[in-house]
Amino acid sequence: MPDNTIKSDNTIKTEILVHDLKVPISVIDAGAKSMLNRQEVYGPLTDKQVKVLKRIIRNTLTTQRLVNDVLELGRSREGVMITSDFPIFELVRSVLIEIFDLVDTDFVETIRKTQSYDELVQTLEPNGVRLSFDKKIWMTKVHLDYAKVKQILRNLVTNAFKHKASFVEIAGKIIEKKLFLKIKDDGKGIPPADQQKIFETYFTTGSSIENAIESHGLGLAGVMVLLKDMGGTLVLDSDNDQGAEFVVTIPL
Repeated sequence: MPDNTIKSDNTIKTEILVHDLKVPISVIDAGAKSMLNRQEVYGPLTDKQVKVLKRIIRNTLTTQRLVNDVLELGRSREGVMITSDFPIFELVRSVLIEIFDLVDTDFVETIRKTQSYDELVQTLEPNGVRLSFDKKIWMTKVHLDYAKVKQILRNLVTNAFKHKASFVEIAGKIIEKKLFLKIKDDGKGIPPADQQKIFETYFTTGSSIENAIESHGLGLAGVMVLLKDMGGTLVLDSDNDQGAEFVVTIPL
């Protein structure tokens, strides 16, 4: 007799499950924006209701980015690289727009309207961001996987913002066909005992479950995965009360 027993494969790719989250998240986002922006259709809102809807929209945006980050990590593990030419300024400005979009949408519009490097430096300085780029490097085009490099830079800058006292510095240069990106903060620093642990998924300094959830736990661990797959490296220089400096090197 033939064996007609159905054999199940219990191996389910996380990326498939995460991909399925994109549609319901988009529906929540679209619904909240419709209620907020089409009050003539759905009815007037109170100030408290507007505040709640804006919070929903911010959190769906955060979730969408986390989903996209997980999918990008999955593609990276499979060896998928989608390379293109893009200027350094586009990368940095895009990361800053994504970060500030969660806290100050009006300031994001100001960033978008800046035309020159000097104008952007002056715009960012009062908001705790220092740029340190040679203007020639700022305009230089590089050939890399844009999505992966942007995720690396965004995760490091976001991490620096969480721990800064007054500023975050973003610097970059190109030497011997390698892109160097430096992200520095002036926060409390990272004790030597924790410097290896912070690259483990779901570990945060302080290591409370609340901090782990807030930080998503994916940031620095994800950075290491993407850098390894791109042939890059990361160097951390930090100590107690000395801030933290992360230097990323990616071969062009």
